[in-house]
Amino acid sequence: MDSTVPSNDGFPTADVDPADEVKQLRDDLRRHNRLYYVEAKPEITDREYDRLMRRLIDLEEAHPELAADDSPTRRVGGEPIAGFVTVEHRTPMLSVENVYDETALAEWDARVRKRLREHAADEARQAAKAAGQELGDGDEIPDPPVTYLLEYKIDGVALALLYERGVLVRAVTRGDGARGDDVTHNARTLGGVPLRLNADPAAIPEECEVRGEAYIRNSDFAQLRADREAAGDEAYANPRNLTAGSLKLLDPALCAKRKLRFLAHGTGYVSGGDAAAFGEHGTFLNELRRWGIAPTPEVRTATDMPGLVAAIGEMIEAVPSLDFEVDGIVVKVDSHAQREVLGLRSKSPRWAVAFKWEKWEAVTTLTDVTFQVGKTGRVTPVAALKPVEIAGTTVSRASLHNRDEIERLDLKIGDRVVMEKAGKIIPHVVRVELEERTGDETPIAFPTDCPICSHMLLREEGGVDFRCPNEACPGRLRGSIKYFSSRKAMDVDGLGEKLIDALIDAGLVKSLPDLYRLKDRREELLALERMGETSVDNLLAGLEKSKSQPMWRLLTSLNIRHVGNTVSRALAGEFGTLDEVMRHDADSLAATDEIGGIIAASLAAWFADPANRATVEEFRALGLNLGSEAEKKPKAETDGVLGGKSLVVTGTLTRFKRDEIEELIREHGGKASSSVSKRTDYLVAGARAGSKLAKAEKAGVPVLNEEEFAALVGLPAAESTESKAET
Repeated sequence: MDSTVPSNDGFPTADVDPADEVKQLRDDLRRHNRLYYVEAKPEITDREYDRLMRRLIDLEEAHPELAADDSPTRRVGGEPIAGFVTVEHRTPMLSVENVYDETALAEWDARVRKRLREHAADEARQAAKAAGQELGDGDEIPDPPVTYLLEYKIDGVALALLYERGVLVRAVTRGDGARGDDVTHNARTLGGVPLRLNADPAAIPEECEVRGEAYIRNSDFAQLRADREAAGDEAYANPRNLTAGSLKLLDPALCAKRKLRFLAHGTGYVSGGDAAAFGEHGTFLNELRRWGIAPTPEVRTATDMPGLVAAIGEMIEAVPSLDFEVDGIVVKVDSHAQREVLGLRSKSPRWAVAFKWEKWEAVTTLTDVTFQVGKTGRVTPVAALKPVEIAGTTVSRASLHNRDEIERLDLKIGDRVVMEKAGKIIPHVVRVELEERTGDETPIAFPTDCPICSHMLLREEGGVDFRCPNEACPGRLRGSIKYFSSRKAMDVDGLGEKLIDALIDAGLVKSLPDLYRLKDRREELLALERMGETSVDNLLAGLEKSKSQPMWRLLTSLNIRHVGNTVSRALAGEFGTLDEVMRHDADSLAATDEIGGIIAASLAAWFADPANRATVEEFRALGLNLGSEAEKKPKAETDGVLGGKSLVVTGTLTRFKRDEIEELIREHGGKASSSVSKRTDYLVAGARAGSKLAKAEKAGVPVLNEEEFAALVGLPAAESTESKAET
């Protein structure tokens, strides 16, 4: 073979076998594709990647005999096609049943468990019969445990990728579920779609159809839309429509410019092996990642209804921070064996359901944009809005998340904007009413320097966020203290936002442990504006009280990525103490209920940092509760006066905070639920209880006011208003 190869800066030009260099370049590019699209851990710049790709293209053009269908160069090449071919799915692409509230979700959960229970009973009877025995009416068969896996339902275009012996041979849209369009020429250009799986062909099914969603990131959509408008063309409507239109382009080079990506969530037709051989769906998703296919991110697990409700709530809260559009959360039975038992309906599987939330909208005016610095240094634009009522609450502020979101929305100060609240949780801007523009609107200038400390902001490589790199930035410290003292974390009374600012400005608090050293700086606290004896006493009492908070609250307050209340409770129940959590590696942490590989890796990495361990040691020396054996095993469901009972809290409370009353329910053996159903044992109703009260009364659910609830769990009656006034 001719040893002469095209010259290119930095690459060998002689005495090199082109076949060897081509193989090395292909391996390197596949590896970098995986790091970028699947692992989100790029090692080289886009410019360096393009340089490697250009070199490979030059070599393949100089040596046509080295061409290969699975070469990375084929991701952006290929000839335009004349038209689309309709392909029949060998396994139909079914839809998923939708539910819109906790009641319907609980009913689905009950159906799943009933079917699995009946199957277990049948198997037990058959086993007994085979052994010459017979089960009696009193013989109890335990309910099979069920683990659910929760995935974001990405609002993209469903796509099925068929790999034969590890090589991509076909990509087909969902179509009508029975047949779809062959879009293989365009699918080759998608990020997260390897042309050859990173696996030994002998270790994977001979034919394996991977199903998922093609989509465009919001940040990429923002740039594409801006470029199109700059060219004087009509703006794209939304990411989903652009994705669908891009997949139907005849020229793959045009599709490649749209920056589509793919996230996998399951399988279809499989032969010569079985994806179910991995046992659980979560295990299979991890295997896809090893193969080089990007699976759906931020997956969570749950084993019961309280866990499902908590996980769904946390996932909904995180939706605005995602860089892709979602329209629900898919809950799936994790075990493939249990899926076989549950089976399929004509149009949907019995083992999966999509939880969707209602949306409320209103139109208002954007009056200003300010920029906040959070606990990790992330700079977040915040919209100031003309106050408007949405779903019973007045909204005057909303996060705009990042610069790309502002560009995607084409947002300007003075715009009329459509606001939405999904699931009555977080308001966000959906779109701009462009037809109402007057020409007086002004562009939004995103800062290049930190608005708090003036350090130059840095953008995460491959990400959408700008961050202040200054660890001593008062904005970062302010965000950390605000989160640390919040209700979901240490719940410190008397520590509001204005006081946090004053403590930082006065130099009294430079780290989280400094909060617990304030007791030695009483005179300096009294010198602060609006801090009298009572205010100082309340603050110090709140801090002292927080020292005895359960370990899970301290773990939550440490601000470890992916670690919220649900995860912290699970870790406290499993290990009891923070020392035990720190002692375990990622693999053993991942074996804990509610903890997956991503969360375990985040925990292990955080505790591996000497600075973080030093913070924990400071908390220990200051007398904070780092856990005990008593916290290791949660109370049995039958313990306490509310043992095994489900309670819903609604309305405006006066004696308790919402978090406090739900914690009391759990402490006394009950479950705090969010919606009324036939399983609800009590409704605790405050003022303006609304529809939940009406539903409870109609269903005959006992209704308690706050004082009746307090008496039920053995708390003394609250002081009367007159007594408090006299005091």
